[in-house]
Amino acid sequence: MSLYGLLADIVVVAHAAFVGIVIFGLLAILVGAGLGWGWVRSLWFRLIHLGMIALVVTESLLNVPCPLTVLEDALRRGAGESVAAGTFIGRCVHDLLFYDAPSWVFTVAYCAFGAIVVATLVLVPPRWPSRRAPSH
Repeated sequence: MSLYGLLADIVVVAHAAFVGIVIFGLLAILVGAGLGWGWVRSLWFRLIHLGMIALVVTESLLNVPCPLTVLEDALRRGAGESVAAGTFIGRCVHDLLFYDAPSWVFTVAYCAFGAIVVATLVLVPPRWPSRRAPSH
């Protein structure tokens, strides 16, 4: 395996991790709200989660290709291979991420998912950091 092929596999795994954080982050918020998990109300966690899905929705609405997909494709070309020629792990992760459907299907799905994330900000509001009075 070439260095480019290895880098392409690393990019596709990072891409899957990004997707996993967005999906499982929402699930954690919903489950955690019911189970009283305080960390799911962390303002930083919620803002990062919202920012991640907002990036995906914006790219989709503007018809901008995902930079991670573009990078993976460039690295595969640099390695002289197609996506199907990647390593076993690279192929498996790639197959989990990419489906053959019209682009509007993904845009609708991303927007719906983003709307659910926004709704959780109202239904399970984040905890704003408290200001502590300075001690004298």
